[in-house]
Amino acid sequence: MTFKHNFKKVLSATAFAAALVVAPAANVSAATNDASSTQQSATATSQDQQASQDQAASQSSAANQSSSTSTSSATSTSTVKKTTKKAKKTTKKSKKKAVRKVAKKTTKKKATKKAKKTSKKSTKKTTKAATAAVTASAGQSQATDQQDDAAKKAAEAAAKKAAAKKKAAAKKKAAAKKAAAKKKAAAKKKAAKKSAEKAAKYWIAMRESGGYYTARNGSCYGRYQLLISYLGGDLSKKNQERTADRYVYGRYGSWVNAKRFWLAHNWY
Repeated sequence: MTFKHNFKKVLSATAFAAALVVAPAANVSAATNDASSTQQSATATSQDQQASQDQAASQSSAANQSSSTSTSSATSTSTVKKTTKKAKKTTKKSKKKAVRKVAKKTTKKKATKKAKKTSKKSTKKTTKAATAAVTASAGQSQATDQQDDAAKKAAEAAAKKAAAKKKAAAKKKAAAKKAAAKKKAAAKKKAAKKSAEKAAKYWIAMRESGGYYTARNGSCYGRYQLLISYLGGDLSKKNQERTADRYVYGRYGSWVNAKRFWLAHNWY
C-alpha cells in the first residue's frame, strides 16, 4: 500500500512539472487547470494502474499461492512418498528385526530345550552310570565278600586239615611211641624171659650134671641127663642143647616151668 501511494505522488509531480515547462506564463491558470485535469487523469491512470497492479499482484499472489500450493502439494506428496517409503523401510526393518528376534528366541528356545534335553539325557546317563557303578560296586563287594568267605572257609579248612594232620601225626607218633614202648617192653620182657630161661636152663644143668656134657648116670647122658635114646646116637653139645630144648618146651613149655617142677619133685 505504501508503494502505491508513493507512485501516485511521483506521477502527479511529474505531470505538473511538464505542464509548467510546456505552457506559457499567461496560461498558468489554464495550465494549472490542465495540470489539475492531467493530475486527475494521471490519478485515474494511476488508479487504473494500481488496479491493474493489484489485479496482477492478486494474480501473482494467486499464481504464487497456486505455485506454492502446487509446490507444497508436490513437497507434501514427496514427503508422503518419502514418509511412506521410510515407513515401509521401517516396517520392513521392524519385520526383519521381529523375525530375527523371533528366530533368535526360537533358536534360544530350541537351544534351551536341547540343553535341557542334553542335561536330562546327561543326568539320566550319569544316573545310569552311577547305578551301574553302585551295582558293580555292590557286585564287586559281594564278590569280594564271597571271595573273603571262600578264603576264610579255605583257611579254616586248611587250618582244620592241618590240625587234623597234626593230630593224626601226634596220634601216629603217640601210637608209634606206644608201639615202640610196647615193643621195647616186649623185647625187654622177651629178654628177661630169655634171661630167665637161660638161668633156669643153666640151673637145671648144674643140678643134673654139674654142667658137663659127658656126665653119665645109667641110661641118662650129658649136660641135661637126657635118656640116650632121646639123643638118637648123637652125643654132641649142639645136639644135646637142641634135644634138651625140644624136650623141655614140649613137656613144660619153658625152662622156668621145668625149674618149678624140678623144685617140687627134684627131677624134671
